[in-house]
Amino acid sequence: MGFFDALLGRSKPVKPNLDALFGLPPAALTLEAATDYAPTGVASVAYRAVEGGASADAVREASALIAKDADLQVRTEDDSYGYSWHVLSNQARDIPGLVTNLHAVNSSIENAGFGPMLLCSSLYFSTPSGTRAALVYLYKRGTFYPFVQTGPHRRDNAEEFNIKAAIGADLRFEEDTSKWSPLWDAPGMLD
Repeated sequence: MGFFDALLGRSKPVKPNLDALFGLPPAALTLEAATDYAPTGVASVAYRAVEGGASADAVREASALIAKDADLQVRTEDDSYGYSWHVLSNQARDIPGLVTNLHAVNSSIENAGFGPMLLCSSLYFSTPSGTRAALVYLYKRGTFYPFVQTGPHRRDNAEEFNIKAAIGADLRFEEDTSKWSPLWDAPGMLD
């Protein structure tokens, strides 16, 4: 970045680091120890599907990579915002295995040349009272943020900050809270 870029407020986009996803298992343990949140055994990858066979082939390749995991169930859903969600469920709640498969899906899509189409990856949690939360990895920013949905188009910002405080040392959190986008009823969030 040059002097004029800095002066004009322009910045280079952060290069995504998919290996940051491997910080999720220890963060999940920390979150579970510090709060009532427990992993649901569900994770997802959101991406903008593009027309044509190459994009569909990349998703099929990603599914084939992880199909060997007998404990894993995979489905693809589209949302009303034009994104497709690859939802991975592991009944055994094997978070390291789930994250490894999440990484494989992201890598497969990225290696096929569709990295710019990746939006986010999420690992989901719930409390005994039914509160749902997600730890979200923003692909284009290379950072994480928490999202807590408490009802239709309602979120609990204070609880999100509590989650960040509980596991802030385990993950690289997004400092710009305006980037903490809601994932209203995201596929996998309510599983």
